[in-house]
Amino acid sequence: MKTTLLIMAAGIGSRFGTGIKQLEPVDASNHIIMDYSIHDAIEAGFNHVVFIIRKDIEKEFKEVIGDRIAAICSSHNVTVDYAFQNIIDIPGTLPEGRTKPWGTGQAVLAAKNVIDTPFIVINADDYYGKEGFKAVHEYLVNSGKSCMAGFVLKNTLSDNGGVTRGICKMDEQYNLTEVVETKNIVKTATGAEADGKVIDVDSLVWRSSRWMTERSRNKILSIATSKNML
Repeated sequence: MKTTLLIMAAGIGSRFGTGIKQLEPVDASNHIIMDYSIHDAIEAGFNHVVFIIRKDIEKEFKEVIGDRIAAICSSHNVTVDYAFQNIIDIPGTLPEGRTKPWGTGQAVLAAKNVIDTPFIVINADDYYGKEGFKAVHEYLVNSGKSCMAGFVLKNTLSDNGGVTRGICKMDEQYNLTEVVETKNIVKTATGAEADGKVIDVDSLVWRSSRWMTERSRNKILSIATSKNML
């Protein structure tokens, strides 16, 4: 069965500073975070990779990772495609003065012509780990429809300050019922808190909380449990 890894790599990284955040090396061998995600996804069983990028970074993107990954994927019978996110590729009229790229929904829409399989959407500059890819792939190949991979909050906290996380609430069947965007979650001696309020560190979270919140009216199955996620 063909399954697709859809990587959103078109962001401008406005808070990152200079350079292209998603192409920044993270180790001595000049690997970037996408190298790890693609490796883990292929190992989990995904056999199609789609990069969503901006046309203006295509040359640098292919030099840094695209051509190298294409060669690696070819040796594993994994196909690679590109989709280009364009700010004007939307239903309706572009709002006057809009220059910043749209978010997740429009990025996925940009890949509509290269995806006809079950797929997972990830950010280029987030590290997810093998367990998440394995859990989602297993769900997809077993006739799953829509799902979200949750991560245990305590495993996503930083030693270097507060983080923003989307804290997930579910019903007894693990259907997502609500995502509460919670800012400035910091580690404490006994767990975690946000603005003085104690936060359950065993909560499941999703970091792209705004996209999920806007679509929380859709009944989305959370396949994550505290036992099998990171």
